Amino acid sequence: MLIDTHAHLDYPDYDPDRAEVIARATDAGVTEIISIGTRIDSSTRAVELAENFPNIWATVGIHPGEADSAPDDAVERLRALAQSRRVVAIGEIGLDYHHLPENPADVAALKQRQARLFLEQLDLAIELGLNAVIHQRDSWDDTLAILRGYTGRVRGVFHCFGGTLEQAREVLALGHLVSFTGIVTFKNARQVQATAQNVDAAGFMVETDCPYLAPTPDRGKRCEPAHTRRVAEQIAQLRGVSVDIIGARTTQTAREFFKFDRA
Repeated sequence: MLIDTHAHLDYPDYDPDRAEVIARATDAGVTEIISIGTRIDSSTRAVELAENFPNIWATVGIHPGEADSAPDDAVERLRALAQSRRVVAIGEIGLDYHHLPENPADVAALKQRQARLFLEQLDLAIELGLNAVIHQRDSWDDTLAILRGYTGRVRGVFHCFGGTLEQAREVLALGHLVSFTGIVTFKNARQVQATAQNVDAAGFMVETDCPYLAPTPDRGKRCEPAHTRRVAEQIAQLRGVSVDIIGARTTQTAREFFKFDRA
């Protein structure tokens, strides 16, 4: 049994064969999938999918890369969407400094908008009794600084984790989790592999971030939830245990983190 804890099933990449993609996941032992919201429309579609497929759950949130286009009433609209009992977390939310403007004043303004939206969505998670799916890219110090202010009030999972073992342990020490994607199968991903090999067994989950980051040997192709199994198999090999052990452990962690019991 495996749970793909981070998929973008609402994306148009799956419009031609979405039902078949979901069926292939089940055949691969991926019994549940969490479809992640990144904007208001994406979150709406994620909820609709979760309400139509019994093995799909949803999160609602606005990705930091969408901070400029987020409507003024974004939080109110997310709150309304989260009334669905198929919503199991707020996300993905966070900070992303990978593509910044050249003008320093514009950089400061963008970071301020992202931080404000991040804080507002963390507050919403607390209000609703949900945890958060965290997007962090080139923003490590600022992301942790914000989350430290929420210690003990909300937990997050750092999805698509690519950091060092020391960084993972820093995340876990604050009460949060990390999650690994198909990157862990890439030949040049030694840092991620070392982290996946040695991080505490109760501190991580598995995901695909599909349609991105298809694992080897399908790197560069469309990824789908069935590939969660390859992620788990690679981590099992790194840790010297069976894939069934990884499946059972990460499924338990996911069930403790996401609010499946709202249903």
